[in-house]
This record gives sequence, structure tokens and C-alpha cells, in this order.
Amino acid sequence: METVEQHTGNGTIESIENHQNASVIEKEEIIQALNGPDQILAADKTVSVKRDGAVKLRISDNGPSSRKPYSLVTLLNSAVQRMPNHNALAYKQDQKWNYITYRQYLDEVRTVAKAFIKLGLEEFNGVGIIGFNSPEWFISDLAAIYAGGLAVGVYTTNSPEACQYVCHHAQCNIIVVENDQQLQKILKVRNELPYLKAIIQYRGKPTASDVYSWDQLKEIGRVEDELELNERIKRIAVNRCSTLIYTSGTTGSPKGVMLSHDNCTWTAEMLKMESRLSCGTEHLISYLPLSHIAAQVVDIYMPLILNATVYFAQPDALKGSLVVTLREVRPTAFLGVPRVWEKIQEKMIEVGKGITGLKRKLADWAKDVGYRGSIAKMNGAIKPGSKMKRSSYPYGWSIANFLVFKNIKKNLGLDRCQFCLTAAAPITMDTLDFFYKLDLPIFEVYGMSECTGPHTVSMPWRFKKGSVGSNLVGVDTNIEKTEGGPDSESGEICMKGRHVMMGYLNAEEKTSEAIDSNDWLHTGDIGRFDKNNFLYITGRSKELIITAGGENVAPVPIEDSVKEVLPVVSNCMLIGDKRKFLSMLITLKTDVDSEGTPQETLSSPSLDWCKSVGSSAKTVRDVTQNQDEHVLKGIQIGIDKVNAKSVSRAQKIQKWTVLPRDFSVPGGELGPTLKLRRPIVNKMYAKTIDTFYQD
Repeated sequence: METVEQHTGNGTIESIENHQNASVIEKEEIIQALNGPDQILAADKTVSVKRDGAVKLRISDNGPSSRKPYSLVTLLNSAVQRMPNHNALAYKQDQKWNYITYRQYLDEVRTVAKAFIKLGLEEFNGVGIIGFNSPEWFISDLAAIYAGGLAVGVYTTNSPEACQYVCHHAQCNIIVVENDQQLQKILKVRNELPYLKAIIQYRGKPTASDVYSWDQLKEIGRVEDELELNERIKRIAVNRCSTLIYTSGTTGSPKGVMLSHDNCTWTAEMLKMESRLSCGTEHLISYLPLSHIAAQVVDIYMPLILNATVYFAQPDALKGSLVVTLREVRPTAFLGVPRVWEKIQEKMIEVGKGITGLKRKLADWAKDVGYRGSIAKMNGAIKPGSKMKRSSYPYGWSIANFLVFKNIKKNLGLDRCQFCLTAAAPITMDTLDFFYKLDLPIFEVYGMSECTGPHTVSMPWRFKKGSVGSNLVGVDTNIEKTEGGPDSESGEICMKGRHVMMGYLNAEEKTSEAIDSNDWLHTGDIGRFDKNNFLYITGRSKELIITAGGENVAPVPIEDSVKEVLPVVSNCMLIGDKRKFLSMLITLKTDVDSEGTPQETLSSPSLDWCKSVGSSAKTVRDVTQNQDEHVLKGIQIGIDKVNAKSVSRAQKIQKWTVLPRDFSVPGGELGPTLKLRRPIVNKMYAKTIDTFYQD
């Protein structure tokens, strides 16, 4: 085994490969004897809530979890060492693709890191980044980490107040914004950001004189020497925090999920291992919000392992231009949240309405063949990449593929895509079936910010419709049965592995609630395994709504706000899980009988409120059947007030309706303790809910 003195310590994966056969204890001793960035600091706990805290890594004696830990600095350095002149990033300017090589990528990261330090970035303080995906976003993220700071993605849809909370909580010394729209949010709250020392705008000319442009930032970095940056890199440790991901959770203020270098690099390694993708040949598209951990892992970290080329979509990608980028890039793997796949489905159905006659019959026949072929692949009868065998493929597969499937994939830009993935929110069976029929099976991935993104994955050689896949290599899942659960096989999904977060920043109690004394991360989701170890999500114990766009929405605070501004409202229930926007069911306060059953007549508070808005309504029927314009307008005014306080557009109520009766215990909508029984209400008013989402 190579001696410590022979170890270069230059932050490349190759420099530590010769230690791969050492025992775990010996490996840690070797690393601890060196300077950063791949050192492991002494720690006796696997969790920490301190920004400069270190954790004990969850390394096992053998298998994937025993792999040598290394830093994000080493991740990029090694990519450059392998393929310095290979294209790393591609962005469009004046309708032309421009490229940044891996060597240029590293040079830019180091230049910006030096500028961040010069502008006042302190170690373990944040660099907030708010804007659409771009080379500048990637570079700022990695530069923050190289400089010993914490990379902090901020949702572009955040209100100024929400931006202020995240940037203050993360102690951001630097904030990088895309354009004037995002800049104005920060300028509005800058006096409430005591740690802030500099603002950088990377698109357009800053309107404020004390805001730096991207070119000015790089000029600052170019004239700085390497000394301080190199010293900071030496102090980096793989078991310290590198990135903060802010997640709304179910109630209260956003929590800062602390992810270590090891969390990020190990998870990316496992994904690469699972995917079987090749180094130097992959083409990916970056368009999903980089404030999500899923986008960071798939767009930033994993491509470095693969030396992939990442193409940036246009800012209006989700409004229609994504399909153009898909056709130009022809990605070899593609991740879309359910709403992206739904939009593609809707567009294809609309186009399909114009197909008639023989072409219609051919299309319907091909879809039947495609569905049966996808099911055969799912069941293992057809192996990925296998040569066609008549006994495996449905009859007519060659014709359907030649006349229909190949053309559809080419038109979508998915003709060389090996994986069509979906994550961040549940996807409907209708959408899955639609793409099964086109020989484009969509593979589900399940996870959360707290486990660095993926926990279970589906692959072309291992998937089941309706399942979120099986365990990512190297991780463990426990189904913790609870009394009164939905069935005997289901329970809370608990996770363990090197992908589990360090903790929530400055939130020891919340961290203890999430990660128990045995190191299991409690998800709050209810699920079960089948006999083949495929995981199925059967419920959400924390009532968190995840929209089709992947936005996490806590319903209770929004519902409470509606009831607060509208005294006429008795109960309301937010709708939006798997849906493209939020809607709401509303009930009015009425008289009740001795059994607690709601009556038709409006209660006194309701009558008073109706009178205040100019309505003479006396019963619920007066409102619903007669469509009382005064009441409906008054409710809309209240909804508008609630929406005005939303932290993002995704958390605004788009549609609502007044139900003909109030929720109650006798009616079944409320439980014995008057808690809202959401699944029951969803089932009872399914038709009403569906009308919200009909085009």
C-alpha cells in the first residue's frame, strides 16, 4: 500500500485510488494525516446542526458504502484531469451554441472563488444564488464550495421576504442574482441582511451602482493570487457541510438541509453506478430548478463523474421552448418532473386529434403494440439492448417501431435517450400508460432533500409501473409499522446510508425528530415493498402537497389564512398533489343540529359577513345554486389577499368552489378529534376536483 508521504493530496480521485484496498479504519487514518480537501475531521456523531460542524461518516466495511470519500473539489479536479479539453457546459447565445471545456470550467470556478473571498465570503457562510440555470449558476455554486463557503440555492419564485429568510438563515455574505427582476427582490430586503457584503448580477447591466456585474466579478478574481484560495481548500473536509438545500417541510419556516461533501459525491457515484452511463459520451439538459437537490445531483455532480456535456435550456423552457432544446441536443438521459411529461402528453394528444382514417388506425394499433412491449420489458421478457426475438417482442413490433415509435422519438428529441426519468412529485398512471404506448417508459425515482435526492430508483432493466423503484445501491430502507396504518404491509418509510444529511442547520430538535438514535431518517411518507423489493408509496403522513411541478406546499398554513380573512368559511381543503396548480374546496358556516349535522341555513357569523358584502343570502343554496355574485366576489377578494402573501406563484390558489354542505363528523369528512380526513374528502368530491383541471 502506498505510504502517506507518497500521497500528493492534490484533490483528484486518482491520488487516493491506491488506498482502495485498505480497511476503513486505515483509510480514515491516512486521510486524517493529510490536508484538505479530502481529509476527514475527527467526529463521534453522524449528525450536526452547526455550519462548521463535522460528522462521523456512515462508512461500512465492504460494498458500495465502503468507497473512499472525497470532496466536491476533488470531483471537479478529477474531471479536468481525465478530459481537460472535453466540453463540459454548453449555452446558447445569438442562436448559436457556445462551449466551455472542463479546463475552462475549473479556471472559471477558481477565478470566481478568489473574487468571493476578496468580496468578503467567510468560511462556512453562504453564497445565495437565485436565477435560471446557466454556467454562472454552476460556477457560483462550486466557487462557493472551493472558497470554503456554503452553496445556497434560492427559488426563483420566492418573494422578497422568502429570499430574506433563506439568505439570512444561511448567513449569506454574497448573493448572486440572474437579472434585475431578482435583484429588486434582494434590494428590497438588503437592510435586513446583516451578513451581506456583495451582490453580483450575471445577466444584464446592474441598475444599482454597488452591484457587481459578472465581468467585474471575474476581473476581481483574475488579479488575486492563489494563496488564500489554496489555504481554504486545504481546510476543506469531506465530512463538513458544502451545500444548503432549503425545504418547506409541512409547517413553519423553511429548514436548511445540510449536505456534506461526502453526501454529494457518494450519491453521485452510486447514481453513476446504477445508470451504467459511460464517461465522455453523455449529453444532458439543465432546466429544472437548481434550488432542488435533484437538479444539483443530476446537472452538476453526476456530469463531473461522467465528463458529460451539460446543455442549458432557455429560461422559457417550461413555457414551450424545451422541446426545441430537446431536438437540438438529443440528450442521452432526461429527467422531467411529472408536469413536464404531462405537458408533452397534452401537446401530443392535441396533435393527435387531427389524425384520421388509416393513419389513426395505424397509430392506435402501434400504441397497443407499444404498451404490450413496455410491459414485456417491465417483466424482464425483453432485456435492454437485446437483439429482437420474436418470442419476446409483441407481434408487429418491427413495423410499429419503424413507422411510429422512431418518428415520435425523433420529433421529441428523445431518439437516443436511454432513460426517461421522473422525480420530485408523484406521476399519474394515465401519463405512465401514455408513454408506455409509445415505447417510452418513464422510470420513477423517489427521495428527498434530506437524503441528497435519490433513495429508490427505477432503471430500464428494473422497473414496475406504479412503483418508485428499488433501493439505490448502498442504501437501506426500513418500513416502520405504525398502529392503525393503512394496511398490514405499509408503514413509514425510513432511510439509512451515506446519502442521509448531516442535519438541519441550527435546528437540533427538528434534526432529532427526523433522524433517530439508530441513524434512520424518517420520511413521513407511508409505503410498502412488494415481494421483489419494489417500493410503493401509499400515503403521506405529513399531509405535504407536492404539485406536478415538484413544488412542496404545506396546506395547513394556507387553509388557516383563508379562514382568517374570510369569517364566512367554516372549513377549506387545499388540493394540488400531482396537479399542475392549487385549488380549494370551501364550506360555509351553517347551523348544526344536536347530532352535529350541518344544516342548510347559514349561521349568524355567515349572515353578518354576507350582509357586509351586500348579499341577502340566508342558506347555502342561495349561494351555490343562485351563484350569488356578492358572496363569490367577496370570497375571491379574500383568496386574493391570501395569494398576495404567498412565497411563490406555485403556492397561490388558482381555482376554488363552495360545496353544498359543511364538513362534519357525521358526514365523514372530519375525524373524532375534528381533524380533516383528506383522503375521504378527495374521494367524496373527486368529480368536483376534476373539473378544476379540465381544459
